[in-house]
Amino acid sequence: MLHSPDTFKLSITEKAAEKVKAAIEKQGKSDAALRVYVAGGGCSGFQYGLAFDKQNGDDHVIEAHGVKVLVDDQSAQYVDGSEIDYVESVMGEGFMVNNPNATETCGCGHSFKPK
Repeated sequence: MLHSPDTFKLSITEKAAEKVKAAIEKQGKSDAALRVYVAGGGCSGFQYGLAFDKQNGDDHVIEAHGVKVLVDDQSAQYVDGSEIDYVESVMGEGFMVNNPNATETCGCGHSFKPK
């Protein structure tokens, strides 16, 4: 593994976890978990992705507030120490990744430039 599972940290707020649980229930995927991943693209070079998925053998797994969060090893290096939140504002609502590894973030909050 590129990133040690013993030191990997990721958190999810209670509000974000409630939104994830509601979406999983709505889709009827009781065995699904939230996958957080990083892909190339976006305004700043990398972008976050969220999807419902099943656990793979090499995933980093975090469980909090009744939600299982999965991160593949490649993405772990970019999101280590991050917090997944759900934000509601006059600009809209959605999931937000608060990432201490980002040197720049796009105004939309979905794209970042890593350290």
